[in-house]
Amino acid sequence: MAEKNRYSALCIVIPVYNEGGNIRQTIREIEGKIRTPHDILVVYDFEEDDTLPAVREMIMEGLSNMRLVRNKYGRGVLNAIKTGFESAGEGAVLVVMADLSDDLAVVDTMFKRMNEGSDIVCGSRYMKGGRQVGGPLFKKMLSRAAGVSLHYLAGLPTRDVTNSFKMYSKEVLDNIRIESGGGFELGMEIVVKAHFMGYKISEVPSTWQDRVAGESRFMLRKWLPKYLHWYFFAIRSSILPGAAKKFRGTAQ
Repeated sequence: MAEKNRYSALCIVIPVYNEGGNIRQTIREIEGKIRTPHDILVVYDFEEDDTLPAVREMIMEGLSNMRLVRNKYGRGVLNAIKTGFESAGEGAVLVVMADLSDDLAVVDTMFKRMNEGSDIVCGSRYMKGGRQVGGPLFKKMLSRAAGVSLHYLAGLPTRDVTNSFKMYSKEVLDNIRIESGGGFELGMEIVVKAHFMGYKISEVPSTWQDRVAGESRFMLRKWLPKYLHWYFFAIRSSILPGAAKKFRGTAQ
């Protein structure tokens, strides 16, 4: 008898901020490329967000697997993602950006990895078969250096720890105390803590492409110190036995 899958469906969390120019194409890409049964949570900050009319129209047109969720922790991508995590059902949860930058063609492979035993699956630009198209060169160099060095120095099972394109077990999300207060470094924090707590992390090659419409919300100068915090946290945790004990529990 075949072994029952750990997960039967996927919840896709999309944090948005005035993504009216992208969201229809993003949803079309999701529906066209992801065969895994899925729900979509579009998490927004405020009612005037220009993403909302397009989402409501798509729901009226028959996309019954999609719903709007208002960010309940205050504006910003980090709080939107946290809201999405809490609103997701039990199972696997994927964070996808609304700017068409993520490689949706590998989502089914990521979900398969989850059912093979992974607790987190990272889309990786920096492993064999992965790549990055566009984006600032300095940001790319920092990201690659952080991912590859932590892979070898701290033993992280991914070469792309800074990428937000990750699939998580809801169990992992519920069992980790989140401390990030900036933005996209949240994904790095979760992977670092999960690794030292003994969760299984794997990666699949993926392609990241710079956004095709709108403005990037990534603020390097503001968020770099927060990434560095988790970078050195990972280094310290790799040489301090028992450090993972304090990671458990969810912090708001």
